[in-house]
Amino acid sequence: MSYRAYDNDSLGFTTRQLHAGYNPADHYRSKAVPIYQTAAFELGDFDRCTRLFEYSEEGHSYVRFSNPTNTVLEKRIASLEGGTSALALASGMAAISNTILNLANAGDEIVAVHTLYGGSTALLAKTLPDYGIHTRFVEDENDIESYRKEINGRTRAIYIESLGNPGITILDIEKIASLAHEHNIPLVIDNTFATPYLFQAFEYGVDIICYSATKYLAGHGTIIAGLVVESGKFNWLNGKFPQFEKFYDEFKNNIEPETLKREMFTKRLRIRFLTDLGSHVSPQTVFYLLQGMETLSLRMERHTKNAQAVAEFLEEHPQVKSVAYPGLKSSPYNSLAQKYFSKGPGAIMSIRLKGGLEAAKTVLENVQVFDYMVNVGDAKSLIVHSATSTHFGLNKEECAKAGVYDDTLRLSVGIEDTEDLINDLSQALGAIK
Repeated sequence: MSYRAYDNDSLGFTTRQLHAGYNPADHYRSKAVPIYQTAAFELGDFDRCTRLFEYSEEGHSYVRFSNPTNTVLEKRIASLEGGTSALALASGMAAISNTILNLANAGDEIVAVHTLYGGSTALLAKTLPDYGIHTRFVEDENDIESYRKEINGRTRAIYIESLGNPGITILDIEKIASLAHEHNIPLVIDNTFATPYLFQAFEYGVDIICYSATKYLAGHGTIIAGLVVESGKFNWLNGKFPQFEKFYDEFKNNIEPETLKREMFTKRLRIRFLTDLGSHVSPQTVFYLLQGMETLSLRMERHTKNAQAVAEFLEEHPQVKSVAYPGLKSSPYNSLAQKYFSKGPGAIMSIRLKGGLEAAKTVLENVQVFDYMVNVGDAKSLIVHSATSTHFGLNKEECAKAGVYDDTLRLSVGIEDTEDLINDLSQALGAIK
C-alpha cells in the first residue's frame, strides 16, 4: 500500500481538500473520516496518562481537549492555509473571542477597523472592555498612517477582515502586516468570506487566521463551527507577550522547543482557552464540515462566477443606487482585488437602493429564489437587511462606518443557475413603486 496523499503538502489545493491530514491506515482503513462519538478515551497506563497530560505525547484523553475527528479537520485547514497548526472551536465568534483573549491581557489593546461583522465589532467595543481589553478603531482604514496613529506600547494585535462585512472592502493587507511586524505585533485576519481557496493570507504576512467555518468552508448551512490557523512565523518570545514567555517556560521541557515555538499560539489557545473555557465543537459537526470542505474549490469557482454576473446586472439596474463588489471595475477596491483575489473576490455584495428602507422591504418581500436569512456562504442564495440583523444594536454612526444604511441589502450569491438569480432580483426590484 503506497497511499501517502494525506501528508503531501506539494499536492494541489483541490487534492489536499480531499486528503490532507487523514491516513485511513490509522483508522481501521475507513476511507471516510470516522466520527469519534465519545466523551473520553482510555488512558492505557499510568505513564501514558502522565505523558498525555503534560503534553509530551500527542493523543486523546478527554474530548473537551481534543478528538481524532477534529484533529483531521485541524490538519486539513492548516495544510490548505500553509500554516503550522490549527484549532477547531464551536463557532466563528468562539474563534475570534478566544483568539483575542489569547493575545491580550487586561490593560492591553487591539487595533481594528470599522468595516467588520457586527458581532465582531460588538465583541471588541462592548464586551471585551469589561475584561480590561480595549480596541482602538482606525479612522481611515485605507490610510496606513491611520493604523500607525492607533498603535502604542499596549497594542497586542491588528485585527481586520480579508473581505469586509457587509461592504466587501479590501484593505492593503501586505502593508498592514508590514506595519504590525514593525511594532512586533501580529496581524489577525478573519478570512471567512474568502476561504483559503480565494485568498492565501499567510503569503501576505498575516500571522493568525480566524474563520466562521459555518459559512463557505461547510457550505450548506447545516452547522456552526469556528477555526483558528497559525502561520508559525511570528516570534511570540519578542518581549511583547509575557503570557507566551511563561507558557514556553512551562512546556519547553515536555514539548520539543522548536515545535513549541512554531505552534505556540495554537497550543496555548488549546490548553488555556479551549480546555478551560469549553468551546469544543462536536465530532458530528466536524464530520459535516469536512464533507463540505471536500467541494470547497468547486463551489467557490461557481459562487464567484455567479456573483460577478449578478453584480454587473445590479450595477445597471435603475432602482439600484450603488453596488459594493470589488469585482466591478467601478469599485474603489478593484485594483486590490486584482492583487489579492486573482480567482475572484468572493460572492458577497451589498447594494443600496434608491427607494430607501421601503424599497429594501419590497425586495425582501418579493424575492423567490434568494431567501431572507441572516447566514452567508451557503450553496443557496441568501439576502438580508444588515441594519436590522447582522449590525443590529449598533447606532447609525457605527453602522455608517461599516457601510450599513437603511437602504442596504447584503446578498450572498449561491451556486444556482445564473439566469435564475438575475431573473429573481429583476422581478423583486421591479415590484418597487
